Amino acid sequence: MFNIGDKVVYPMHGAGIIEGIEEREILGEKRKYYIMRMPIGDMKVMIPVDNIEEIGIREVIKGEEVSKVIEILKGDCSNMRQNWNRRYRANMEKIKSGDIYEIATVVRNLMIRDAEKSLSTGERKMLNSAKQMLISEIVLASDYNEEETEKLINDAINYI
Repeated sequence: MFNIGDKVVYPMHGAGIIEGIEEREILGEKRKYYIMRMPIGDMKVMIPVDNIEEIGIREVIKGEEVSKVIEILKGDCSNMRQNWNRRYRANMEKIKSGDIYEIATVVRNLMIRDAEKSLSTGERKMLNSAKQMLISEIVLASDYNEEETEKLINDAINYI
């Protein structure tokens, strides 16, 4: 159970802060929901309290873990499948896991591939989405703002 003020990650959406816990009736069913504010895009999301484990909601990483994410970003490109469709599915599984380290490898690999060969429209959308998830969590785990975090990611990958 999370509390108001907790910083959490919603897989496939990014990190945010729980601003409230409310009971709402939706489709005739009363349930408790976390009201989570996403700092990037200033969006609010309702998450059913009784589904947090299935959804994979977790706490934001600690500040000291940001350096591990940066080290992953500085690493070499992983061996990726040549087939676009298989590569896309493998990357999507990593993103769906909600694991920041897996998301960092997707961002690194796609940014390196983009610099070398340029990405398809689908992979470019995936990169932008994964990068936003990464930025949202690093912003909440550190003292960096959104712009500083994006520069940190780009510098770590030596991407121009």
